[in-house]
Amino acid sequence: MSDVIWEESFCGEGNSCYRIGTDEQGNSYVAVAGSEDHFLTDTREALQQMIRDIKAGKADHLL
Repeated sequence: MSDVIWEESFCGEGNSCYRIGTDEQGNSYVAVAGSEDHFLTDTREALQQMIRDIKAGKADHLL
């Protein structure tokens, strides 16, 4: 796997901070800041996890 280039964290008030990254092939990645070794890729699974996190209030700042 190629190295992921992570952008600055996106943080909400009192919630987890997320980071978005891309690799040399243009694939997208989403991870909780500080846990970039456990990331989601741009797949159906990633979309489902993001929806679960939003519903759980972990990512409301991304709406």
